Formats: sequence, structure tokens, C-alpha cells
Amino acid sequence: MEPSNGTQFSKFLLLGLSQTLELKPLIFGLFLSMYLVTVSGNLLIILVVSSDSHLHTPMYFFLSNLSLVDICFTSTTVPKMLWNIQTQSEVITYEGCITQMYFYILFAVVDSFILTVMAYDRFVAICHPLHYMVIMNPRLCGLLVLVSWIMSVLNSLLESLMVLGLRFCSDLEIPHFFCELNQVLQLACSDTFLNNIVMYFSAGLLAGGPFAGILYSYSKILSSIRRISSSQGKYKAFSTCASHLSVVFLFYGTVLGVYLSSAATQNVHSSATASVMYTVVTPMLNPFIYSLRNNDIKRALQRFFGR
Repeated sequence: MEPSNGTQFSKFLLLGLSQTLELKPLIFGLFLSMYLVTVSGNLLIILVVSSDSHLHTPMYFFLSNLSLVDICFTSTTVPKMLWNIQTQSEVITYEGCITQMYFYILFAVVDSFILTVMAYDRFVAICHPLHYMVIMNPRLCGLLVLVSWIMSVLNSLLESLMVLGLRFCSDLEIPHFFCELNQVLQLACSDTFLNNIVMYFSAGLLAGGPFAGILYSYSKILSSIRRISSSQGKYKAFSTCASHLSVVFLFYGTVLGVYLSSAATQNVHSSATASVMYTVVTPMLNPFIYSLRNNDIKRALQRFFGR
């Protein structure tokens, strides 16, 4: 069949996590529960941080931004999947697919940048404690978040506009529960060499770069902690990083696990199932990690609910 420009198509088909009808109600209930927990948990973190003056510090400013991004990240994919299951439809319009892909890439990259900024914040707090408030001033904190958003918007816009220039064949079935860039590129009839180059270059620069920054920050943090003489001092210093370190391992560990396993097995349905970990499970667990492992958040929650 002759390929056509993507704008002539009215829809893609999202095949979801399972084609078994008996499993769809279970998947709907599970994902609805996880989505509600994700939104309510991260929203609670934002409300607590904004309402408690004790948490008006750079660390918790970045945490509230991370919670906001996690809500948006999950909201990009899960509501559409729930709607498709509820209406027993697998359809997403061409415009809707490109829009979903744009926001998915945007919030994934912002998430990575915010985690890196938080690692830098911990680096300054532990390695340069006397100059912490001077270095991490409100202007720098706002600038770091603004630059993270600008770079993410530009990258997402570039990749989405490049997809708009592709020509697609018929039978636009995506074996996923959302419009993932790599899956969309595989449906194109026109040459996607440049798209793939940009996709992998962006992934290496905007995901690998921040991850390298996180590793560098923590190598310096561990070096500083080792120089602390008392064990109590070492524990106190490391405890301020424990929550962030847990979130970093959860986010990057699941992302790497998904893409390494999909590359090894070449099973798209397994990849779709595994991607649930970083698109849904990780944003859901982040509020629990920070509330259970962070005494400041615990006390702030007690004050918030004790009003």
C-alpha cells in the first residue's frame, strides 16, 4: 500500500498491555488505583512543602518540582489508557499521539534534570556546608529549574516536529499503552535514519549526561563523608541523601532495565509491561520514599494534618 503523510491518518491503535478481555478490568482497576495514589501522594508533598515554612529550602523546592513533574508525567499516559479500556477502544488520533509523545518526552527529560539538580544541591550541602545558602540562593535555584524546562521543551519539540515530517503506512498499530517515540518511528515508511540519530543522541546527552552528573556529585559526597571523623556525623550526612539516592536508583534502574531487557528479548509486549515501572510505579513510590525516610517531611506532615 502507498505510504501517506501522517496528517492524512485519523488514528493510531494502542494495543495496550494485554489483548485478553478478562484481564482488562483487572488492569483498569490496578492502574486507576496507582494513578490516584500517584496524584494524591505527589500533590500532598507539594501542599506540605508550600505551606510549611520549615521546608522553604532549596532541597524541598526541588522536591516539590519533582512531585509536580511526576504528576504530569503519569498524567500523560495513564488517563488515556484508562479511557481506552473503559470505552473498549484502542484508538488515539494522529494529533493525540504526537501530542502525547511530545509531553511524554518533555516530562521524562525534566524528571532527569530535576534529579540531577537535586544531586548538585546535596553536593553543595555536604561538601560546602558553610557556603550552602550563598551558593544555593533563590535566584540560582529558580534558574536551574527554568533551564531544565527550557532544554526539555526544545528537545521534545525537535523530536516531535521531526516525526511530523515522516510518512506512514497503513495498519498503524502500536504494541504499547502509549505513543512511545521508538515504536512510532518503526511504523514509518519513510527513512527514519536522521530521527534515530537525533533520538539516540538526545538520549545519550539528556539522560546519560545528567546521570553522569549525579554519579560525579555522589562520588564527591562519599569522599567528603569518609573524611568525617565521627560515625554519627557520617550517618547524619548520608541520611540527607538517602531519599534522593533511592529515587535515583529507582528511576534510572527501571529505565535501564526496560531498555536493556527489550534490546535482549526483542519482545515489544514485554517492553511495554516493563515500562510501567518508570512511567507509573516510580512516580507513585517517590512520595512514600521521601515521607518514610525523611524526618523533616514526617514532622511537616504531622503539622499539616494536625491543623
